Amino acid sequence: MAISRLTRLVVQSKNISKHEHVLPRRTATTTPTGAILPEPEKTPFGLLSIVCAVVPGLLIGAAISKSIANFLEENELFVPSDDDDDDD
Repeated sequence: MAISRLTRLVVQSKNISKHEHVLPRRTATTTPTGAILPEPEKTPFGLLSIVCAVVPGLLIGAAISKSIANFLEENELFVPSDDDDDDD
């Protein structure tokens, strides 16, 4: 009985060691047969689409920072100093 369990253990360890040498394939770049897939299509981004993405972000960020600066100044948490040290 112990010999049959021992032989079964040895056979299973051989099967496990065979699977360790298998390299994983990246299915995003190769086909199941191993061939390299063609280069994907490039989507051109025009100047107009870039401007349509950047300008609203800048305007929203400026509005948020302006409202935060007004809040800080109203509550006297941060008040810019009016130092006139330019008199030399």
